[in-house]
Amino acid sequence: MDVITFANAKGGAGKTTAALLLASALARAGHRVMILDADPQRWVSRWSEEAGTIDNLSVIADVSTSSVPCHINDARMAGVEYLVIDLAGASDPLVTTVLGLSNHVLIPVQGCAMDAKGAAQILDMLNTFKEQAGIDIAHSVVLTRVPPMVTTRALAAVKALLAQRGVHVLDTAIIERVAFREMFGCRGTLFTMDPLRVSNLLKAQKNAQMFAEEVRGVLPRQAKIRHFVRDKRKMRSVPSKSLSIA
Repeated sequence: MDVITFANAKGGAGKTTAALLLASALARAGHRVMILDADPQRWVSRWSEEAGTIDNLSVIADVSTSSVPCHINDARMAGVEYLVIDLAGASDPLVTTVLGLSNHVLIPVQGCAMDAKGAAQILDMLNTFKEQAGIDIAHSVVLTRVPPMVTTRALAAVKALLAQRGVHVLDTAIIERVAFREMFGCRGTLFTMDPLRVSNLLKAQKNAQMFAEEVRGVLPRQAKIRHFVRDKRKMRSVPSKSLSIA
C-alpha cells in the first residue's frame, strides 16, 4: 500500500483539489483508494457526504495525530492500494507525524512567492527527517492551477528552476479548469459529471488521469510502510524544535 500525502505549509495551494483528483482517477482505474481528510476545513469530507457512495473510494474524517497510525494499519488490512492524505495548510504535530509515515509527499505549488515559501518549509522538514532521523521520504512538486494558455516553454522554465535546486517536479501540471472547481459541488466525481454542462470536461478528466499515471510511476514498485514503532524511535532522535516551522 502506498501512502501519498499532499502538503504545503501555505493554505490555498491546491492540495485538496489535487488530492481528490488523484484519488478519484485511481479509483476510476479500478484501484482501492482511501482518503484521510486531515484538513480542519474538511472539504473532502463535505464532498463525500454530498457525493455518497463512490466505487473503490472511501473517506475518513476526524483524523488526529494519534489516530493516523491506526488508520494506516486499518487501510492496509482492508486491502487499500492507495492511501491519500490531505493535510492542512499549516505546520503542527499532525503534519510532522503524517510526513514521517508517508511513502511519497506531493507538494502543490502555484506560480506565486507565498506558495513557494510554503513548499520550502515542507522541503526543510523533509530534509530534517533525512539528516537527523535517517528517514528519506520521496517527494515531488506538482504545479497547480496553471492557466490553460501558459506555454510549454514557460512551464519548462519553472521546472528547470526547481530542478536546479534539486527538487523533482512532475511533468503533469494541474491545469485551471472549471470542472475542478465544480467537482466539489457535484454529487459524484469528475468522471460522473455531465460534459454537456461542464466546459472542457474531457480535457479535465484527461489531465486527472495523466496526473494519476505519473504519480503511480514515481512510486516504488513495492511500497513498504514503515512500522510506526520503529519510526517513533527514530523520531525521538529529532529535536521537536527542529521539526517545527516558525
